[in-house]
Amino acid sequence: MPVRHVRRARRPRSPRSPFRRGACAAAALVTSLALALPAPAAAPSAAAEGADTGREPPAKRPVATGYGGAVSSVDPYASRAGLEVLRAGGNAVDAAVATAAALGVVEPYSAGVGGGGYLVHHEARTGRVHTIDGRETAPAAMRPDSFLDPATGKPVPFDEAVNSGLSVGVPGTPATWEAALDRWGSISLARALRPAVRLAERGFTVDEEFRAQTARNEDRFRDFTPTAELFLPGGELPEAGSRFRNPGLADTYRLMAREGADALYQGRLAREIASTVRRPPVAPGAGRRVRPGLMTTGDLGRYRVLHRRPTRVDYRGLEVYSMAPSSSGGTTAGEALNILEGFDLAGMDRARALHHYLEASRIAYADRGRWVGDPAFSDVPTEELLSERFAKERACLIDPGRALDSPLAPADPRDPDSWDCSAGRGGAQDHEGPSTTHLVTADRWGNVVSYTLTIEQTGGSAITVPGRGFLLNNELTDFDFTPLSEDVAGPNLPGPGKRPRSSMAPTIVLEDGRPLLALGSPGGSTIITTVLQTLLNRLDLGMALPEAVAAPRLSQRNTAATPAEPAFLESAAERAPLERLGHRFTPSPRIGAVAALEVLPDGRVRAVAEPERRGGGSAMVVRPSRR
Repeated sequence: MPVRHVRRARRPRSPRSPFRRGACAAAALVTSLALALPAPAAAPSAAAEGADTGREPPAKRPVATGYGGAVSSVDPYASRAGLEVLRAGGNAVDAAVATAAALGVVEPYSAGVGGGGYLVHHEARTGRVHTIDGRETAPAAMRPDSFLDPATGKPVPFDEAVNSGLSVGVPGTPATWEAALDRWGSISLARALRPAVRLAERGFTVDEEFRAQTARNEDRFRDFTPTAELFLPGGELPEAGSRFRNPGLADTYRLMAREGADALYQGRLAREIASTVRRPPVAPGAGRRVRPGLMTTGDLGRYRVLHRRPTRVDYRGLEVYSMAPSSSGGTTAGEALNILEGFDLAGMDRARALHHYLEASRIAYADRGRWVGDPAFSDVPTEELLSERFAKERACLIDPGRALDSPLAPADPRDPDSWDCSAGRGGAQDHEGPSTTHLVTADRWGNVVSYTLTIEQTGGSAITVPGRGFLLNNELTDFDFTPLSEDVAGPNLPGPGKRPRSSMAPTIVLEDGRPLLALGSPGGSTIITTVLQTLLNRLDLGMALPEAVAAPRLSQRNTAATPAEPAFLESAAERAPLERLGHRFTPSPRIGAVAALEVLPDGRVRAVAEPERRGGGSAMVVRPSRR
């Protein structure tokens, strides 16, 4: 159902008793977690963990365990913003919005009000899992051939498409925040934005990761005047250890605090956004060809988020909920889990288990490319893709002694007569940028949020709305530029008002109806494999959650070679057996950046972030425990 905003009085969510766990082995779990990572000499005090100390950046800790609520994200400033809201009595939804707004300050190249995302929420009061589809939409003027060059009839070069107004979709993030708070929150949008306003005004300490991301985008940032003025202060890269302030974003957040999400979809700011998209502010002397966009103020005014039913699969007796189309995250990870349900991964050696993981992912990605798109424009067979019968049929392709060849052909989940367990030849896979960000929150009442948000590629379109402090997305390059084949247009061609297919997979796992895990990741099309591999590490391979997050990653997405992180490639014990089965690997410096949490059997929450990827993440809890 389409929603943008419904203003109503706030009410606090009723408390409930801490989570209870069934037949889990609490002592074994806590012991394994203790062995996984060295324990700090003493847990930080609650005051120190969440205090805003001005110029000193918060300490980064990849694991935090305790009571009263938790936050995990890629950045300690953002996690601290969420923790501040939890400490003040806010719930998990309130904290998620506060954390996301702070990420717009400190992770502006990955997320912000110029982008979109997907939010999954477990509501403790009802026991239900809800989702919000806040994906960006194409302007009304967009057509299936909008990314074809009229002069040649061929696709616009991808880099040229990214760095253009043509790539910018109508943002969904502001409407997502307001819709989540209106439905499940206990505070106003103005209150949720307060920590981010303060952070944007006072600034944050630049770290090596922020500087490196700026450096990777420096050339294209210089081609857009307001982007260079904001992110290359004084014409130079920001130095690590310097202070970065964004007064324009602070003013934008204040405007949203006064007027709500409508500030971005109506009035002066909407006109500025549409004007920037249609006439990108290209710097004098820039040698780049920058195509104008199609967005109008009418497109902004028509935007609505959608409340969708989540995907659900049962895996090893647990309920796994994620995001339904327009994202492919829930259907693709869910299909792979259904395929793997028929195999005893826990009884295999690690190389054999990885082989089955790679093959299940390969198969699910083949089906994703053919069938998943915006369900408002395509008949997406979500229920059939997640059926156990279809998974059993697709699992027959897995040969324990040999890897499949890619690209693998899809199967039709609605046509059992066509299922013959044959590995046909498929088409090329699509492209998604490797950026985005993810956060998880939990509160003392048992509400949990898993939220992935993005502006697509790192740095988005590279176009900043002048004076407003935020980059615009390039999400429309997630559309397929051409049909899948001469005979099949495919579900992901551009179209007016259409949501491009995504791989975002914010996930919540329930045990006996109560939260056990929440997780997600950035990484473009690698998001699905990152979430899937982390789940398998935790649920099948005996890893504690910090180990499951830190373990080397592989990402098979129906391609001839599988991207793999260096730690795996350097491990002959795992790599060699897989190569003997026919797997081929290509180096990838890093895959994904998980933020996750787990509710332990004794009621404590363990928040987990990356120890190293993307400079390491930040896990915080309201009341840290000492064990």
